[in-house]
Amino acid sequence: MSVVRDLRVLLRLTDFRRLLAVRLLSQCADGVYQVALATYVVFSPEKQASAAAIASAMAVLLLPYSLVGPFAGVLLDRWQRRQVFLFGNLLRALLACGTALLILASVPDWLFYASALSVTAVNRFVLAGLSAALPRVVDEERLVLANSLSPTAGTLAATLGGGLAFGVQLLAGQSDAAVVGFGAVLYLCGALASLRMPRQLLGPDPGAVSPSLGSALLSTARGLAAGVRHLSERRPAARALVAVTFMRFCYGALFVTVLMLCRHAWSTTESDGLALLGLAVATSGAGFFAAALLSPWAVGRLGPFGWMTLCAGTAAVLTPVLGLTFAPTPFLIAAFVLGLVTQGSKIATDTVVQTSVDDAYRGRVFSLYDVLFNVAFVGAAGVAALMLPPDGRSTLLIVLVAAVYAAIALALRGERGAHAGSGS
Repeated sequence: MSVVRDLRVLLRLTDFRRLLAVRLLSQCADGVYQVALATYVVFSPEKQASAAAIASAMAVLLLPYSLVGPFAGVLLDRWQRRQVFLFGNLLRALLACGTALLILASVPDWLFYASALSVTAVNRFVLAGLSAALPRVVDEERLVLANSLSPTAGTLAATLGGGLAFGVQLLAGQSDAAVVGFGAVLYLCGALASLRMPRQLLGPDPGAVSPSLGSALLSTARGLAAGVRHLSERRPAARALVAVTFMRFCYGALFVTVLMLCRHAWSTTESDGLALLGLAVATSGAGFFAAALLSPWAVGRLGPFGWMTLCAGTAAVLTPVLGLTFAPTPFLIAAFVLGLVTQGSKIATDTVVQTSVDDAYRGRVFSLYDVLFNVAFVGAAGVAALMLPPDGRSTLLIVLVAAVYAAIALALRGERGAHAGSGS
């Protein structure tokens, strides 16, 4: 397979291999930590989980993270990136240990969420630093390839981390604190892995002149506004971003539905529900992996909008067919399909943005992209909280999601065959 061959070429580069190791360990730890939070909120015996509680948790953890994201680069241009990976992961390991202690102490929810938020806030700096450091370890000829494969590998590592978290959860007698502690160990490993690279390797160059912090922050805010204006003039990129945002919304609504079904409808014990959720996450992760393999061929054959149209149309048909059964097996099939179409659409959107948006604005547009992605997920959780009954069975929500998918497919049909690089 071409993906495996391309990855083998990149892995011959020692510094790229070491930077990738930091990414894989860091994002694997993220997957462990996020699943630990989800299971604590949803599956703890002492908690009566509701869709509203899930939506609140997502809002606390994702919205501030999204607001920090666009401004992370201002500080990353002042700090040595190797040190960001070292101290960022050390700090997250320490904070994760604090979260584990809070779980054991059964503290009020607001204190638990504050601890979790501190870990996810540091995460933004580490992920942005990994992207910013990539040109320092890969030559220009292989940079596009590295930008394609490295984040995909990170996503798979996060999915693997989620699977490991479920395994630790079951082996440790449903101890959420033990899972968080395992995540802390992985963060520590990520910090140690960064020490394999020289301190100056990843930049920024010490001789580079940076503006004052206040000026840089103000410039970033103005730059984001300019990015919005530029995006409004690039119709293909704008339409792709709108489409993938709504597809993320659909995925989020169905994710909350699966959480509630696993917790209340498909199981009689927390351990059974947790095992079903772990299987659903793994199945969806397999769909993400399939999208990474299939999308390059599909985009080349159908074009990015043709592939997105097919993804949305497939989801519009299969969501009600599989989802209205409210049975585990059809939902697991749906989890794979939705993982594939969601990630496939994201890969196509990345292609459209990269080819439609001027290079001078590309970073700002991807920052906006990140914000839209997280806000859509939180918004979906909020809608699900209003519509889902306690057992998670909502015919209306399934029909609504299918209708949104169908509307996306119809809206994108006119873009099919359009030149991705068109600025109109």
